[in-house]
Amino acid sequence: MRSGPATSSQTDDENVGIPGIDRERLAHANINPATGLATDYLNHFNEAIMLLEMLTAMPECVEDFLAWHPKTYCEHFAASSFKERDLAMHSYEVADPAARRQLDELADTMNGILTATRDALQLSLSPRAAGTLAAQAAAWLKPMVARAGAVINGTFMPAPIEVAGPAPQATVDALFEP
Repeated sequence: MRSGPATSSQTDDENVGIPGIDRERLAHANINPATGLATDYLNHFNEAIMLLEMLTAMPECVEDFLAWHPKTYCEHFAASSFKERDLAMHSYEVADPAARRQLDELADTMNGILTATRDALQLSLSPRAAGTLAAQAAAWLKPMVARAGAVINGTFMPAPIEVAGPAPQATVDALFEP
């Protein structure tokens, strides 16, 4: 037990969290009590990544991927069967603005990559080209999902989002070169 006031390098876990919401209720609902954010949102992106990864072996999965649509955090929970979805949406609204902003920026980037990939796959690419594009998109998305998980779990990463490899549009353009 420490004595005296907390310094800027010390935090008292009991004072960190979402005001007005019991920490145990948040934890029981799989919502991080410190950030007020839930990793269940990442299922939205993990589902799309799984479909992209399946495209190389099973090109017929393209229809399932084409049915995927971007969702914001609150849209995801509003449409989900998540038992504590109302709590998840309320906690998001009162969550730390820096964490919320960082998560939203990552989600916007992931949604942009997935939307561009979906748009390109609607062009009836060859199975090889579709598989290459899908694999590249999945490779870009996986580290972003990990970063989003870190934000949700309270590890803020202020570094800018970087996409490894060529820009998404450059990859799409390369698929159409002779």
